[in-house]
Amino acid sequence: MTDAERRQALEAIAVEVRACTNCRLHQTRTNAVPGEGDPDTEVVFVGEGPGFNEDRGGRPFIGRAGDLLVKLLASIGWRREEVFITNIVKCRPPDNRDPQPDEIAACAPYLRRQLEVLDPAVIVTLGRHSMARFMPGARISQAHGTVRPVDPATGARDALVYAMYHPAAALRTTAIETDSYADIAGAPAALIDARHRREAVRAQAAAAATEPADVEVEPAAPEPSAATEPPVAATAPTSPAPVLPPPTDEPAPQLTLF
Repeated sequence: MTDAERRQALEAIAVEVRACTNCRLHQTRTNAVPGEGDPDTEVVFVGEGPGFNEDRGGRPFIGRAGDLLVKLLASIGWRREEVFITNIVKCRPPDNRDPQPDEIAACAPYLRRQLEVLDPAVIVTLGRHSMARFMPGARISQAHGTVRPVDPATGARDALVYAMYHPAAALRTTAIETDSYADIAGAPAALIDARHRREAVRAQAAAAATEPADVEVEPAAPEPSAATEPPVAATAPTSPAPVLPPPTDEPAPQLTLF
């Protein structure tokens, strides 16, 4: 899929989100917030839901939490424009309450389709509700700063998920802010690991696709007057050795992609 095709697909999803009435949140929203960012990025940040400023502006993470997210990205040399940012729910829950399970379920197809289009290497979850989508059963106090493979059913067919606290929580608690800076420092290594993992998986898939199928060879009919020899069994082709990812001791990646 080309950059233009990705942009077109993401905008088509955004148009649906802005007109969505699939849950009660549409009744109190000012604007739905589909998400924004680089369609060719390798990294997608997924928050919980729009707040007051996001509801007014129709863009994700543009309030104080968004300012902190920009600072966190800058601390590792990344920029907001180089990633894609969205939320579990696309409309603001009243009074910034937690999104309810049926609201999350109503928005899930939009997020899944966004991830199918973006095909990220890494999904960074921001907050426990976002984390629960990709790390079911995990506790954020234990899982933050850790990485796991993503279930392809989420729409990300070959990705790793990296858990972080929500920036709003970091604004309220100094200890969580400290943890957030430590956690974001691990994101480049998670991206390197994800790249190597994808390269290995895709190389093996390509090798399997080009490997010839076994063909049963029938022996030629013997001449009536000649002595026959037993047929030689066909030898199955040897599968190529798995492609192992290279070591991860390389410089942190910059998201100046494609």
